[in-house]
Amino acid sequence: MNDSELTHIDAQGRLRMVDVSEKDVSLREARAEATLCLSAETMQRIVHQDVPKGNVYEAARLAGIMAAKKTWELVPLCHPVRVNSIAIDFFPDAAQNLIRIVSVVRAIDRTGVEMEALVAVTHAALTIYDMCKAIDRGMTIQNVQLTFKSGGRSGTYHRG
Repeated sequence: MNDSELTHIDAQGRLRMVDVSEKDVSLREARAEATLCLSAETMQRIVHQDVPKGNVYEAARLAGIMAAKKTWELVPLCHPVRVNSIAIDFFPDAAQNLIRIVSVVRAIDRTGVEMEALVAVTHAALTIYDMCKAIDRGMTIQNVQLTFKSGGRSGTYHRG
């Protein structure tokens, strides 16, 4: 990578927020996912809505949406983005004791929403952990990754 590709560093090596004022406003979409691995007991309690703190999926969905909207406050060099929609879905796999968490974020703006999608799934996973930690402190959050992005100068990206 050469210095011209390091868009968050100026000529003196100082951090800076990228100037997006010359970029075109366009539809931006990003999808991300994370995997939460948990015990069989915890998986069953979530599936049967038997977690003392309440409905795990709805709490995690709301937490992920709220966090995505605040990404620019959480990640230092992110721009505030006018997010148009955020969807978060959960795909439990009881056979493997894991939950795949998927987010889709859309905006019409000058910069992408990849970070918002990643923050959404991460925060949703952390919320599930928080709600279930009394049952299972051994849960792990794995494979947080961007799976798709479209819009903007760099075009479309599809993971593998």
